Amino acid sequence: MRATVVVPVLKQARSRSAPIEGAATRSPESRLDEATGLAEAIDLDVVNGAIVPISEPRPATLLGTGKIEEIKAQLDEHDSGLVIVDHPLTPVQQRNLEKEWNAKVIDRTGLILEIFGRRASTKEGTLQVDLAHLNYQKGRLVRSWTHLERQRGGGGFMGGPGETQIEADRRLLQDRIIKLERELEQVVRTRQLHRAKRKKVPHPIVALVGYTNAGKSTLFNRITGAGVLAEDMLFATLDPTLRRMKLPHGRTVILSDTVGFISDLPTHLVAAFRATLEEVLEADLILHVRDMSDADNQAQSADVMRILNDLGIDDAEGARRIVEVWNKIDRLEPETHDAMVQKVAGAENVVAVSAISGEGIDHLMQEISKRLSGVMTATTIKLPLGKLALLPWLYEHSIVDGREDNEDGTVTLDVRLAESEAAELERRMGDGPKPQKEDWE
Repeated sequence: MRATVVVPVLKQARSRSAPIEGAATRSPESRLDEATGLAEAIDLDVVNGAIVPISEPRPATLLGTGKIEEIKAQLDEHDSGLVIVDHPLTPVQQRNLEKEWNAKVIDRTGLILEIFGRRASTKEGTLQVDLAHLNYQKGRLVRSWTHLERQRGGGGFMGGPGETQIEADRRLLQDRIIKLERELEQVVRTRQLHRAKRKKVPHPIVALVGYTNAGKSTLFNRITGAGVLAEDMLFATLDPTLRRMKLPHGRTVILSDTVGFISDLPTHLVAAFRATLEEVLEADLILHVRDMSDADNQAQSADVMRILNDLGIDDAEGARRIVEVWNKIDRLEPETHDAMVQKVAGAENVVAVSAISGEGIDHLMQEISKRLSGVMTATTIKLPLGKLALLPWLYEHSIVDGREDNEDGTVTLDVRLAESEAAELERRMGDGPKPQKEDWE
């Protein structure tokens, strides 16, 4: 379908958002590029784009009459039957604009929902998208079937009209929403069970987050060897993916690839995807992937941090759990590339990489090991003959720095373990013959 993208720029809104870090750096041109990319992600043919300054939004149409007529002429010129307005629209505004332009109109929320609907491939993803879509549609029912008004209710002349078609539709939507919410409650319980199982075999969890198209899935594939869909498009990945991976010192961790974030993400979408985003909350380490080749990466980073704050990860916790991964440095000019690498070399919690070329990946893996080893304790343990079966478990769940096979058949190991794994080892050592006190150091 031939589509036109309209980006309203509200002068008052810009001045109000200026105090928010990074908000003022997002240019109208970058918003137009992003909205065009969103449209192209669902195979729309964007034939025209327009940036429309608005001094004061109109309650009925958002845009002024002059701009509406100007865009109407552009629609006729480009034979465009769909208008994407990169701004939230009220149901009244959407309906009035459709009448004025004689074309289908969707706002930013509707476009994102459409993309999510195309990308959802699992039952969980489909449930979440359906729930968000129904909540969005519930307030946008129009009285298209008033002639189908049902017979009068009650007795005598005091009974008002029976249930109208719009009321019936709204009731059916609400029934469907309740059904989906119940199914999603089951999804939440299932995820909690999965997390509980992972905690029994306590591999640390590393979660990838970032603005959409920052390169999370490409990075995920680079360091795990997985075959997750990774394309140069917005929201290429929707459903979360988890894979085991080995760190340089042999420790096993679980890496989680999550849905990309985006500015002005609808609140009911965040609510619908909370079951998915809880994977981030449970992570021991969060890798915030940023596209450093994008001129608006600072604003994108602020949008991601704002959503993480909404999920419950405050600044203090973020400083402890988040490592910034400056991705796509292969796209930078040589001078900019060298300056960025030099800047990162002296910074904490920041790693510069290229998921495509592999540059910096080794450094990233070392940083992950370093951050996760921060909660490790080093100890020396002597395994008696009756506990040699623990050797495979120790090699999988700890970092073995040294081993000595003794003449009496026992084995002495220098190991580093996380707190939870040290507790699990103590429990396993307590089953059966216990080592002597001198066996521990």
